Amino acid sequence: MANLLRTSNPALSGGAFRQAGLAYGADAMTVTGTVNKTGILTLCVIASAAWTWSRFFNGESVMGLVAVGAIGGLILALVTTFKAAWSPVTAPIYAVLEGLVLGGISAIYQQRFPGIPMQAVGLTFGVLIALLLVYRTGIIRVTDKFRMGVVAATGGIFAFYMLTWILSFFGVRFGSLMGSGGLSIGISVAVVIVAALNLVLDFDFIERGAAAGAPKYMEWYGAFGLMVTLIWLYLEILRLLSKVRSRD
Repeated sequence: MANLLRTSNPALSGGAFRQAGLAYGADAMTVTGTVNKTGILTLCVIASAAWTWSRFFNGESVMGLVAVGAIGGLILALVTTFKAAWSPVTAPIYAVLEGLVLGGISAIYQQRFPGIPMQAVGLTFGVLIALLLVYRTGIIRVTDKFRMGVVAATGGIFAFYMLTWILSFFGVRFGSLMGSGGLSIGISVAVVIVAALNLVLDFDFIERGAAAGAPKYMEWYGAFGLMVTLIWLYLEILRLLSKVRSRD
């Protein structure tokens, strides 16, 4: 079962379902229930993001809110990952905190590149719907090789981001990789593709978790994991669009 319930999203690891145990009937996790919980978390993100966005364009500083959201979101993400049973409470709070971050970052991008946050939102949901259809029709099958490839690529991206972040403290910059050149845009496209493929693993994981009879609260946990991927995908699309716009 560990191989069947493995994903590159740390929030949706096979161990989470094994630790949760099994449930039956109305007390068991369902795909529909997870979709509904994902909708609730999405509304939480949108509400807090809209509030931060409005404060920014009213001339108020939002960097404090972004910092609180980033730090608080990280803490809540770690807590939720290790305490899945708390997810009915921690997942909505996480969504609100991440909304503060997304609202502030999106407003800053909007000021510099008008229109790209809405484009990024549209593309994010477009990718979500397209990959869900592709997954449901069986065009993409989640095999062990597919899963291992996405996991390896995601790990490589994480290692690259960590390396560039650490080196930045020593004054080392990768201008050609972080700017708006062709190589940088190519890297961003690759990262967006990997982030999108993580959605397929998340769909498969949630479906298998429901089939395994995970407890009802795991719907919140599954929705939380999916939200983590969607937020990552949105930010990467936003970054890609800004690089393309910088070339104009």
